[in-house]
Amino acid sequence: MAKKLAVQDVNKCVGCMECMFACSRRVGRGGFDKSAIRVRSAGGIERGFVIVVCRTCENPPCAKVCPTGALRERKGGGVILNEDKCIGCGFCAQACIMGAIFWDDERNKPIVCKYCGECVDYCVHNAIGMVEIEEGCQRKGH
Repeated sequence: MAKKLAVQDVNKCVGCMECMFACSRRVGRGGFDKSAIRVRSAGGIERGFVIVVCRTCENPPCAKVCPTGALRERKGGGVILNEDKCIGCGFCAQACIMGAIFWDDERNKPIVCKYCGECVDYCVHNAIGMVEIEEGCQRKGH
């Protein structure tokens, strides 16, 4: 069964950004610039944090607007990027309703979650996790 990355309890997020570091490290980079997950303040420490990551849309708008088919729908929701087909137009990032497609300025390509779960292994507060996707279920609001 396919899995997706899910925000399990945003209130547990302390803003440590270890998930972002882990995601960038999966491609051999330090820092945040290659991360497919982002953590930001919700408006000050007392208001908590927002975790921005692909929510595995059904019929993803990012794939629909891709003129070359570089993004294709993934079984169970979300997308898979074929970097060889990508022309760097940026339409996918503009179409993502969650703002969860980030941009690699160095390569002029989108940074898309690969649903590998590397970030989950470093979230010591269990704010995020990998969950199984039930086939055929509606995931609106997830």
